[in-house]
Amino acid sequence: QPFGEAFLEDCQALGLRPADLYPKATDYVEAMVEFVSRLEEKGLAYQAEDGSVYFSISSFPKYGRLSRIDPDSVRPGARVSMDEYAKEDVRDFALWKAAKPEDEAAGAAWDSPWGRGRPGWHLECSVMSIAELGETLDIHLGGEDLIFPHHEDEIAQSEGATGKPFVRYWVHVKHLRLEGQKMSKSIGNTVSVGDLITRGHEAAAIRHQLLTAQYRKELNFTMEGLEGSTRAIQRLVDFEARLLCNPVREDASGTEIPEIARTGLERFREAMNDDLNSAEALAALFVFLNEVNAELDRVGGPIPPGDREAGAETLESMDQVLGLLELARLARAVDDTTEDWIEEQIRLRKEARESRDFAAADAIRATLADRGVVLEDSADGTRWKVMK
Repeated sequence: QPFGEAFLEDCQALGLRPADLYPKATDYVEAMVEFVSRLEEKGLAYQAEDGSVYFSISSFPKYGRLSRIDPDSVRPGARVSMDEYAKEDVRDFALWKAAKPEDEAAGAAWDSPWGRGRPGWHLECSVMSIAELGETLDIHLGGEDLIFPHHEDEIAQSEGATGKPFVRYWVHVKHLRLEGQKMSKSIGNTVSVGDLITRGHEAAAIRHQLLTAQYRKELNFTMEGLEGSTRAIQRLVDFEARLLCNPVREDASGTEIPEIARTGLERFREAMNDDLNSAEALAALFVFLNEVNAELDRVGGPIPPGDREAGAETLESMDQVLGLLELARLARAVDDTTEDWIEEQIRLRKEARESRDFAAADAIRATLADRGVVLEDSADGTRWKVMK
């Protein structure tokens, strides 16, 4: 339970949209027993002398297609416990495990037609998925380390029981590296989302760095990269503020912004349609940002309302996928009391500058900066923003 809660906290911190359901395996034990019985009735499973029930790999000719592993080449190894030699074939995997004293002590044992026992790891996933999503899933995700044997076993038992394709599309994520090394508790180089946020790193920056590699390509997560992501998020926030605050006028001459927006969104969609290439999508976003900024620099004044709307809509459309600005806004949000205080400090600073008391004006700016508030003076007045 603590691990599940920590996982959900990290998901929330990174702005992941919650799932509709978070099933618990213990609520589906009865369905798991029925599932194993179906496989046994079809001759795809058998009970061994130790009371456990195993899936017969030899009865499922398609075994190994996902991982491109020849089932005849599979040999017992680290994943095969010494107590599993009751199996007919060392390649067979457990659907239902006979209970051991430690299972009973932990309350992880249930009655079944084969005696007291507990479900196998692979079985849990198939039964819960099929119960809630149907016999054929559109998309199944997981880390690359789960392709074999876990997902291979899921396919075998699921398709063996239903006679239907289990999954249409598999999405396997490449492992994450930290500062060039695989994260491992044994060498003490693990880091969590919560750890990074506690150290003062912004959730949007963490999310940005995670998106800088397409999911099937290895990502080397570094503190230097995180600093770069922090700067990228600030650029994004500044761009949105500039675009939304740029003056508009109905009779202003048209700009290239609508065409830049159309092209930018097209590039972005092409990248995401190319097997969720988030790295290229991010590149498309920042090319759009640079081109719009350059156009605003060229114009140097009011633009038509429709042009600004075209740019803002495209930015929002991209961010609905990436979720970066949404997180950044949350991090920079201030309550009404704080906002009133900031506005009052800006008013006092303006008075100090008008009376040529520049020392007082600088002191006010410094006080705001200590609170993470940066001022930007322009011909249209002073704007402020929260820096992270």
